[in-house]
Amino acid sequence: MTKFTDLGLSEQVLRAVAETGYDTPTPIQEQAIPVAMTGLDVLGIAQTGTGKTAAFTLPMIEKLAAGRSRARMPRAIVLEPTRELADQVAEAFEKYAKYHKLNWALLIGGVSMADQVAKLDKGVDVLIATPGRLLDLFERSKVMLNGVTMMVVDEADRMLDMGFIPDIERIFKMTPPTRQTLFFSATMPPEITRLTEAFLKNPVRIEVSRPATTGENITQYVLRVPHKDVRAKRIALRTLLKTLDIKNGIVFCNRKTDVDIVAKSLSVHGFNAAPIHGDLDQSLRMKTLDAFRKGELTLLVASDVAARGLDIPAVGHVFNFDAPIHADDYVHRIGRTGRAGRTGETYLLLSPNDEKNYDKVVKLIKKEPATLELEVDYSQLSDAPRESSRQPRRESGKSRGRPERDHKPAPRAREHSASVEVFKEEKKPEVAEIIAEKVIVEAVMEKRPRREERKPKNAAKTKQQPQEDTPFGEHVPAFMMRPTPVKV
Repeated sequence: MTKFTDLGLSEQVLRAVAETGYDTPTPIQEQAIPVAMTGLDVLGIAQTGTGKTAAFTLPMIEKLAAGRSRARMPRAIVLEPTRELADQVAEAFEKYAKYHKLNWALLIGGVSMADQVAKLDKGVDVLIATPGRLLDLFERSKVMLNGVTMMVVDEADRMLDMGFIPDIERIFKMTPPTRQTLFFSATMPPEITRLTEAFLKNPVRIEVSRPATTGENITQYVLRVPHKDVRAKRIALRTLLKTLDIKNGIVFCNRKTDVDIVAKSLSVHGFNAAPIHGDLDQSLRMKTLDAFRKGELTLLVASDVAARGLDIPAVGHVFNFDAPIHADDYVHRIGRTGRAGRTGETYLLLSPNDEKNYDKVVKLIKKEPATLELEVDYSQLSDAPRESSRQPRRESGKSRGRPERDHKPAPRAREHSASVEVFKEEKKPEVAEIIAEKVIVEAVMEKRPRREERKPKNAAKTKQQPQEDTPFGEHVPAFMMRPTPVKV
């Protein structure tokens, strides 16, 4: 069996790796590290959770050990699709480079740009960045990329899903053609293949598993929900959670609104749950993830922002509240469990609305999860008005231009809360639960910005536009004021 000592790493790096508790490399690490040490380009294809971070971090530290950084001229770049992944790579770099005098900077949005510029001015060896923030600083002349000797693109297929491929192409063109490129992706769609053919030089292809496969140590189940009403899924999820011994788990939803509603619903019913998605403040997202890693939070309700690459080894369960819209996301979602040789369990709640997306998942992974038989009481659905899975329209076309009515949800919420207490006293807990669910949905929807309150993208331009109906604004040209001659 291959050990890290067989890969040609220095004593300082081996000591840092040993202190993290690892002594045996994963397949992607075993094959990629020796190739990267020779200076050749690497095209790594491996499913999530196989140790790709160390596969590019360790050779990067070795190659950068000799040399010095200069102000605003980094020697290496690591590109990540999300802030959480970039922060995770920074943590790995800090662990593995503890015995080297290397500097690095984390360039992500949602935090102070002034602090990032101050680090760049002092000189950094490695930039760990999201594409948007890196290009923003480059356009402000705060960073120069002509000194880059090594470039890493991680989770490239996720970059494609998020629309970052044009930004990646720009960054490639701004770096020297002599750079070494390490390119990692879980899947290889045609657009990613085109990118590698354009910017990688005779890369060594390392494929440790078939693209779009699920780990063999992950047990997959599907729980069929025979109702289209979205409340039925929440009932089924709570029933399922009560039957499992969960240390920690992740619940994935397709929409951010559902993330908020499901997290609030679980909290109200006594589960230790919190939401995480792209609309939340960056500091809150990091605080929530930190609590989940430390075991202070049991259930993390997430959108796909958390599906790719987050290294939380102890996750034992993954729940798909919805079948993902993109089948590839199913592979990455369930890849949050069963990491580092552990076993894991995944559950997908399948309603009639999810059948089309589910068929794509089965076609991709080439096997069907086992059907879970579970008795769920859906009788309470008939005792309350049906809740639509679609977001209610904020404003109808006929009402546009009419004065807004004051929207005061507080009395309504108080009325529902009072009803809950009454039904509890009358020993009708199932009815009380229905009303409590209605309060949750209304509270979440009220917190989201209304359509007319959202700031338009061209707010500055809109403010300057005249309010007149004439195409010329307040000024009317003189030729328009001349009398029109009429022939008699």
